[in-house]
Amino acid sequence: MTSEHLIEGESLYAAARAQFLKAAQVMNLDPAVRTILEHPKNEICVNFPVLMDSGEFRIFRGYRIQHNNILGPYKGGIRYAPQVDLDEVKALAAWMTFKTALAGLPYGGAKGGITCKPGELSQNEQMRLTRRFTHALGSNIGPESDIPAPDMGTNSQHMVWMFDTFANSHGGSDRNRAKALVTGKSLACGGSEGREKATGQGVCYIIERWAKMAGLKTSELTLAVQGFGNVGYFTALIAQQMGMKVVAVHDHTGAVANVQGLDVAALKLHQDTTRSLNGFAGGETIAPEAFWDQKCVVLVPAAIENQLTSARAKRITAKVVVEGANGPTTREADVVLGERGITAIPDILANSGGVIVSFFEWVQNRNCEHWELEAVDRKLHELIIKAFENTVERAKRYKTDLRTGAYVVALERIAKAYAERGIFP
Repeated sequence: MTSEHLIEGESLYAAARAQFLKAAQVMNLDPAVRTILEHPKNEICVNFPVLMDSGEFRIFRGYRIQHNNILGPYKGGIRYAPQVDLDEVKALAAWMTFKTALAGLPYGGAKGGITCKPGELSQNEQMRLTRRFTHALGSNIGPESDIPAPDMGTNSQHMVWMFDTFANSHGGSDRNRAKALVTGKSLACGGSEGREKATGQGVCYIIERWAKMAGLKTSELTLAVQGFGNVGYFTALIAQQMGMKVVAVHDHTGAVANVQGLDVAALKLHQDTTRSLNGFAGGETIAPEAFWDQKCVVLVPAAIENQLTSARAKRITAKVVVEGANGPTTREADVVLGERGITAIPDILANSGGVIVSFFEWVQNRNCEHWELEAVDRKLHELIIKAFENTVERAKRYKTDLRTGAYVVALERIAKAYAERGIFP
């Protein structure tokens, strides 16, 4: 398929569906399973009032899309952002189904969110927003049925508010199991070592493994990272600690570059102090669009969806694109990357470190255990590299790209479960 047959700017869910259907066709997936996976199982939309600091009430809209749970409880983050809508959350939920299946986790896929601008809400308003949303979702979430986690615009504090609200709304054993309702909590409230950095850690493990496959040393790798939130920051920091050179960083506040390498920790301090990447003394401030022209071996889009467009894909110099964000590459750009011989390591593989360590946190909560960071990192490395190896093997077997290969691995596992369990009644 050439890029002319694709429509850039299409619905995000249409793009997610098309990725899955490509793999389904390649592997000749059972039509019944294909039909089931084309649609989310449940679409939950709630409108609820929140008391603002002004004393007024505002109505917010929240979503929880539960895509599939054949392999286990629904699992997926909660996003607070102005662009949150039904289409976006449906796409993110579908990607979670395939991400957890690819990683070999006993989970299904879900995603949630609230349409809001969290930066314009006070801490108390965010607390009331989170507690009201949790209450509105009611029994649709639970430690054995649907397990939320942080996403864009949320963090460990939001997860603590969620589980505390759930705990105070349930009695008996449900109250005692409440910590396992959500993952990504603070350590003091039942979180896991390594969870905060998990997605970025996983991205770096994938980069390291790709480099070995490509015959490159980590010290030879230069990175350009788009997005400097949780994923982008920890990817850049850990990559630097592993001996790689971060030569450019870009987010919604600006862009900086340094061919000699940026001091990532110093850049983070500058961003926290000034609320911008621009003006960093350890690099050159560049135009945001110029970021895509920076010379690098590895490009990590770690911001939001649809950032790597076909026009930008024609300009990048990287040998590999490692998707730290969900859906950062348009389908049209995917075609361009393939035509240029640039490897694309898909989001459902590259950024799966977060949900993998979330699974570890869930297990620790259920077993009343606490694992040391070394054990968490070792187990994360084992699972994500196994997923990488399986993806590469399927891509070679079916003579296709890594994105499709990753979907094939996930779909094989889901299809086997349906084949053995059947469809009730």
